[in-house]
Amino acid sequence: MNPGILYATSAFFFWGLFPLYFHALGEVPPMQILAHRMLWSLLFLVIVLSARQQWKWLPRVLAQPRILGSFVASSLLLTANWGLYIWSVNNGHVIDASLGYFINPLVNVLLGLIVLKEKLRRGQWIAMAVAAGGVAWLTWDAGQLPWIALILGITFGGYGLLRKTAALAALEGLSLETMILFPLALVYVLWLSWHGENAFINTPHDGTRWLLAAAGPITAIPLLLFAAGARKIPMAVLGLIQYLSPTMQALLGVWVFHEAFPQARLIGFLIIWAALMLYLLEGWWSGRRNTSSA
Repeated sequence: MNPGILYATSAFFFWGLFPLYFHALGEVPPMQILAHRMLWSLLFLVIVLSARQQWKWLPRVLAQPRILGSFVASSLLLTANWGLYIWSVNNGHVIDASLGYFINPLVNVLLGLIVLKEKLRRGQWIAMAVAAGGVAWLTWDAGQLPWIALILGITFGGYGLLRKTAALAALEGLSLETMILFPLALVYVLWLSWHGENAFINTPHDGTRWLLAAAGPITAIPLLLFAAGARKIPMAVLGLIQYLSPTMQALLGVWVFHEAFPQARLIGFLIIWAALMLYLLEGWWSGRRNTSSA
């Protein structure tokens, strides 16, 4: 087996289990989980960078305001995405969160159209229209927009767009983002400690402390596996593997967390899954046609 497939599958498998991790921290407010995730992630990444002696990039980046500004923007999008995802899991919206990552590839296409002025092929337009129909159905059924899924999809899509044009690799980029977020997270945790509300200190459960501290490797290791896998396998294969994570999350939402999944909601999901199938088949067909004409 191509080791890249193993690395990428492992990354998306770990991401698929994230609801179990955040649900285990249900006694901790989402904002505190987010702050600790930033703090412990930076600590873990500093250890990894030091072990690899990969610090030459930092002075160069700090001397270039344009690159630094891009990572400030990506860190804010990452914060919004992480925060809403944690809140969703701990407030009974795991299925809604999974939908956000199902529609993310289609959000990427839309952002490419709007921001990068990319041209869409006919099949991509059809897939976008079908997905819009699925969102419209879910909106009609629930009486409101599926805002959790849309915000997660848009923030992660925007984050991916910024990282696509970034001057740093995955490890260095995430390290810089957590460095940018570190002061805010530290001030917030110190403020909580001053007011006696820091869950890490106040919890009677050692397991909760270990889970919060584990946020560092739990955040960084799947990302490093993903980066290693992405370099070794075609994008088409990576595009298929990425659906492992939201599929696992949706199944956890139904079978483990017993969230409601009535027939009307299933129809909306099926419409969006049909849009994804159209998108994948169109990409496969276009790739074959380009290969045969080359």
